[in-house]
Amino acid sequence: MPAKTNDPNKKTWLTVSENSDFPIQNIPFGVFLTRDDIITIGTRIGDYAIDLGALHQLGYFDGIPLTDDIFLQDTLNDFISDGKKTWRSVRNRISEIFDLKNGTLQNNKDHKKIVLFSMEEVEMKLPVQIGDYTDFYSSKEHATNVGSMFRDPENALLPNWLHLPVAYHGRSSTIVPNATPVRRPLGQTYPKGADAPVFGPSKLVDFELEMAFITTDANVLGEPIPIEEAEDYIFGLVLFNDWSARDIQKWEYVPLGPFLAKNFASSISPWIVTLDALEPFRVQSPKQDPEPLPYLRQQGKHSFDITLEVDLTPNNGIPTMVTRSNFKHMYWTMAQQMAHHTVNGCKVNSGDMMGSGTISGPSPDSYGSLLELAWQGTKPVKLRDGSERKFIEDNDIVTLRGYCQKEGIRIGFGEASTRLLPALEHKKK
Repeated sequence: MPAKTNDPNKKTWLTVSENSDFPIQNIPFGVFLTRDDIITIGTRIGDYAIDLGALHQLGYFDGIPLTDDIFLQDTLNDFISDGKKTWRSVRNRISEIFDLKNGTLQNNKDHKKIVLFSMEEVEMKLPVQIGDYTDFYSSKEHATNVGSMFRDPENALLPNWLHLPVAYHGRSSTIVPNATPVRRPLGQTYPKGADAPVFGPSKLVDFELEMAFITTDANVLGEPIPIEEAEDYIFGLVLFNDWSARDIQKWEYVPLGPFLAKNFASSISPWIVTLDALEPFRVQSPKQDPEPLPYLRQQGKHSFDITLEVDLTPNNGIPTMVTRSNFKHMYWTMAQQMAHHTVNGCKVNSGDMMGSGTISGPSPDSYGSLLELAWQGTKPVKLRDGSERKFIEDNDIVTLRGYCQKEGIRIGFGEASTRLLPALEHKKK
């Protein structure tokens, strides 16, 4: 079934501002609490949240094989499990319902009162129950920067990096949606000049500019996913701020990698933008040298031209854009990440999340973390209010944005905006 939602000439009868992230060509999916305290699955056009549960009950999805309660749940997991054919059918129907030329819902005042909400009337929730979360390390520029800081610049990349998508398994319980504050973590660090580790709040909290993709049920235990099929099992993408405590990580990560430095919080944007919506923005990925092993080789365009920005806002409320990067810089693609993740037979489920790893571009103003932007604290980042940052301070707000733009159409992700609260006092029992 072809996707019918990408026509740049398509218009909606809803009011949509010129630079909205959510034109009728987007049709993302999310979960929200309504003004009547009802949780529902929905989509968004302009500044309207659309209750898909109500639309379904009113008969607007007749002819599409959906269970009665598919949109009356508090996560998208079951809907995602229905697969690509169902996602595409539902998006096509939503596109028809809200097309400027379709008067069925447009002229029904009673139904519109039930179905439509302004964004100010709803509270966005975590869109999926995340069973498992894997974080990749797939930006060559980022890996080179970090390797140059902490190892020999001439050998910044470890021997395996150009041969496989490096990753680690993270903690899903602390992934939170936009506007959910997080706390500075406590942990062990080994300060420079110390002769023993100390315990206390991290002093080097950082953001990591990432994206993450959400999967559907992809395979059975023991069955790899071929790379040419991998994208069929990717539901869509979100913005992803994978918070990091650099001082805790430096002390703990040898020999098994990140632990408390990474599992205290990760923030995502609440609307999942589908691969179908992103289709017009495909681009060629960076050239891979050496050529990957056969199970990782792919032909065609498998990267996406998604502009990414990060604002840092101190407590006085004056934001500064500290970086501007692009998802197309990623060396390893989502399909390669999925193929590698499952080549050993690892099972992937509906609602699993795969983080891209920090996305850094080739220039200093496109680096994806303060560790790089301030170059390990040696080049503090100047903010608009005159202050400087080497790392995130208490009550700073970090805001990620992302969007694609082409032929007058902008497809965006909204925001992943999070305030860092002070650490809680540790009380001995």
